[in-house]
Amino acid sequence: MTVKKIPMRRCVGCMESHPQKDMIRVAWDGERLAVDTTGRAKGRGVYFCRNSECIEKAKKSRGLNRSFKRGFSEEETDGIFRELLMLVKEV
Repeated sequence: MTVKKIPMRRCVGCMESHPQKDMIRVAWDGERLAVDTTGRAKGRGVYFCRNSECIEKAKKSRGLNRSFKRGFSEEETDGIFRELLMLVKEV
């Protein structure tokens, strides 16, 4: 019997690896940023821990700009970080 491999992803905030299913994905499809709750949205994605400290750390260090190698405006990223924090508080 083969052991099924668990996909691991690195958090943009704390830079630690965790199982993919335990993380929140943010996708960029070339036009806009969006929080991907399904994990199936088109485009390039980055992952965040379900931890408000990691999200705040990524916001402060401009983690989305670094990960996507883009210069997103503060309005775009603020909306995403607000949505991420609301998702974390629901859990």
